[in-house]
Amino acid sequence: STESLLDDIVLTHSLFLPTERFLQQLHQQYPGGHEGATGRGPERAVLAVLLHFLETYKGLLQEEESAGKVIKELYLLIMKDTSLYRDLEDEILKLHQLVETVELKVADETPPPNKQVKPLFRHFRRIDSCLQTRVAFRGSDEIFCRVYLPDHSYVTIRSRLSASVQDILASVTEKLQYSEEQSAREDTLILVTMASSGEKAVLQPSEECVFTTLGINSHLFACTKDTFDSLVSSVVGTPSWGPPKKEPLARDPLRGNPLPGTLTYPALVPQSLPVQKRGDPSLPTHPSHSPHHSCKQNQDMLSFYAIVIGLNNAAVSRLRLTWEKLPGKFKNLFRKFENLTDPCRNHKTYREVLAKMKPPLIPFVPLILKDLTFLHEGSKTLLDGLVNVEKLHCIAEKVRTVRKYRSRPLCLELEASPAQLQTKAYVRQLRVIDNQNLL
Repeated sequence: STESLLDDIVLTHSLFLPTERFLQQLHQQYPGGHEGATGRGPERAVLAVLLHFLETYKGLLQEEESAGKVIKELYLLIMKDTSLYRDLEDEILKLHQLVETVELKVADETPPPNKQVKPLFRHFRRIDSCLQTRVAFRGSDEIFCRVYLPDHSYVTIRSRLSASVQDILASVTEKLQYSEEQSAREDTLILVTMASSGEKAVLQPSEECVFTTLGINSHLFACTKDTFDSLVSSVVGTPSWGPPKKEPLARDPLRGNPLPGTLTYPALVPQSLPVQKRGDPSLPTHPSHSPHHSCKQNQDMLSFYAIVIGLNNAAVSRLRLTWEKLPGKFKNLFRKFENLTDPCRNHKTYREVLAKMKPPLIPFVPLILKDLTFLHEGSKTLLDGLVNVEKLHCIAEKVRTVRKYRSRPLCLELEASPAQLQTKAYVRQLRVIDNQNLL
């Protein structure tokens, strides 16, 4: 249908046109009012696309300054011709309400004073770390981050969370210009991610949201191509965003790099279960205290997967004496959980269970990202110079599925029981051991 096609294009336009260019094309298609004009087809079409675009992205447009400028220009042009469009009064009124609701930014607006910078360093005490409220980060938030050099010294830069590799290297270069090290640097710098195991990967200048893709013990290095091979990891356990001590496990090991325009759950990303100390009796084991019970009750499949994968980790599964002490009913229950997370036949069991659930629910997000990646990489966006509408429809269907999951509010119990608080404190105080010699 026409509405479905419009929704497909609005949801997936970034695959073939950046948002600013998409809006500029829309602006150019608007013919403008002329006294005595009779046909309203082009005006109505432009209004329909603009209204649907604002309804879809009204929560994200506040960060798009360039897009906000184009939308306001088109909005003012339409409002100027309001008297000529008596038959479009309803659409124009709805447009006015949406623009007022979105509160679009314009590039020449004065930025708000004293903008808060969110450091990712952990300067607070361990008990404060356990009790601190988790706050979701947005792409426009500014953070502090360490970027290491080949000699393992580092510079601290201030950057947006969504910054590209090129932006990060520009900040590093600016910092080094004020140090003696810059005098000998003439070659172009490259940005490298390095894990504690020594695995290295060069990041391309156009890549964005670099900080969200770092692993638990990964680090950013700025070096030249000549010094890339000589890089070694000697800062094991020292994350790029924290002080030189072991980092608590507070990040999702299943993190993926979301595609532009897709919906994510930044405030609902769970913490995976780390390594349990051998024979530690302080971990609650009563069924009502089980995180699996909470996941099932809240239909939180993302946390469910994180827990099962964490318990299947080699560092946990090898604790033979601990597993032997578990009652048989818990072992059988865990086998059922393993069957549900079995990846065979493209996660057939999980997909069947998910299809029977009603919203609200939290799906296993990495599987959605994998499906989107296969759709995007496995089919061309343009065919003979024309947009592949079938590809856009398939990707839009995935996004609409997530919309369905979020169509009803997720109501969680606000008051946690003492047992739940005990479990949360226990999990949050655990450390990650990423050193094979210690393991």
